[in-house]
Amino acid sequence: MPNIKSAKKRVKVSEKKALRNRMVKNGMRTSLKKFQVAVDTDPSSAVQQLSKTSSAIDMAAAKGVIHKNAANRKKARLAKQLNKAAQ
Repeated sequence: MPNIKSAKKRVKVSEKKALRNRMVKNGMRTSLKKFQVAVDTDPSSAVQQLSKTSSAIDMAAAKGVIHKNAANRKKARLAKQLNKAAQ
């Protein structure tokens, strides 16, 4: 444990930010799993789930949890997967 007051604060702040990042990332992963289930069961309902999943991915990128290029790559792969399932 740090002795300096500012170092103590940095520990608290970094724990708070790590918790927020974990929550955002877990929400994104949950949305990805729901999309996967929707694609496997009913591709027509997967279109709505794609919108929600894209929003969760964009939010994670906006908060800096994932890189914006990684977010775009994930969304492109999801759209490709949905188009393949719809055929």
